[in-house]
Amino acid sequence: QVQLAESGGGLVQTGDSLTLSCAVRGRGLNAYYMAWVRRAPGKDRDLLARITWRDGRTFYGDSAEGRFVISRDYAKNMVYLQMSNLKPEDTAVYYCVAGLPVFGTTHVNYDDWGQGTQVTVSS
Repeated sequence: QVQLAESGGGLVQTGDSLTLSCAVRGRGLNAYYMAWVRRAPGKDRDLLARITWRDGRTFYGDSAEGRFVISRDYAKNMVYLQMSNLKPEDTAVYYCVAGLPVFGTTHVNYDDWGQGTQVTVSS
């Protein structure tokens, strides 16, 4: 099991940048994928970006649109999401999540979630 704690959310204006942080605790982290997922009212959860803890390989969902960058600090056990050119439609609760791959597939079960951090983008 992995414990995750997000920080860095807040109220920003359209066009602003914001970086979210996630403190990671747990054993066997090299087996895990870390990701950022957001959930807006009335919308399905949206996987923005994923990073392999062991080697830092990244994957981005369509919603990232080249505006979001995921990174991790291996020594500090931190994961980050740098967001730029924010838009009102980016308003959501952002979650740091961790999961293990399903053997023989490309699917990841994100079973561990942080408490979430609210990002609100005003127009």
